[in-house]
Amino acid sequence: MPRTNRIIQDFTGVYAEQPFMQGLRKDAVQSSAGPDAKIRWIDCSDIPGTDCYCDDEAVTAIRKQIASAGITDAGGIHFFDNGNYHYMSKIWTDMIQEPFSLVVFDHHPDMQAPRFGNILSCGGWVKKVLDENQFINNVVIIGVADHLVDETRAELSQAGDADILDKVTFIKESEVRETGTPSSFSRTTMSFSRMRESLRSPTESGMTEGRIYISIDKDALSPTYAATNWDQGSLDIATLKEIIACLATNHKIIGVDICGERAYNFAGDEYHTVQEADALNDRINHELSEFLTSLASSPT
Repeated sequence: MPRTNRIIQDFTGVYAEQPFMQGLRKDAVQSSAGPDAKIRWIDCSDIPGTDCYCDDEAVTAIRKQIASAGITDAGGIHFFDNGNYHYMSKIWTDMIQEPFSLVVFDHHPDMQAPRFGNILSCGGWVKKVLDENQFINNVVIIGVADHLVDETRAELSQAGDADILDKVTFIKESEVRETGTPSSFSRTTMSFSRMRESLRSPTESGMTEGRIYISIDKDALSPTYAATNWDQGSLDIATLKEIIACLATNHKIIGVDICGERAYNFAGDEYHTVQEADALNDRINHELSEFLTSLASSPT
């Protein structure tokens, strides 16, 4: 597991109504800002050009903030606001200087071609990782809406980019749909086997299960567990944790990202009031933070 350092990048102020996250903010203020600081809170709210799309100037500003906070690698647990900022996983993985695989939990494939120029976006960051990161071995995307998998394959084929799909394994929503206990994603399922096989990397002596980076958009979860700013899937938290725990037993986890807060201007929906959404997201952020910390402290 990665170091238990927690880094929070606050773009919209959405964490203000989450007691656990505000506790982390208080701890960040009270702790040292040196290289050994366990919690860092980075205010990104004054950086223009970051909502959904992240232009070159914004990428440079974000990287300067990370460096100014004394952060030199992609290790730790990173929280960075709602799904509009999921492209942060591209910026974090740019810091990895060794071969790795990327495991993404998301209800969307995030593999769209840029709508203009070569701009980084929340909807296309995975494709940019595959196009630009020389250390990426392969990508597994878990919880994607079934129809979006088919659409993504068709769009990439039409654009002449179908070859990158050789490095991508989709675990569809229907394969991890919430079914109660026991989990539908057990070690005996074909989906689990496909995931494990795709994460094995070639070496001179054969195949090995090496380093992975995990990126979680909570919109892969059912609205029972989180309130996000995008349409949501039906993954349950127990299955999410089960998959990560299984991965931790066979791989070195470099770092973990968590995004998928409610929209900053959320006014309630058919599932949650504003207060319910904040309480739910605070609880899941706390649960995931404690779970990942416990994995990091467990003997391998």
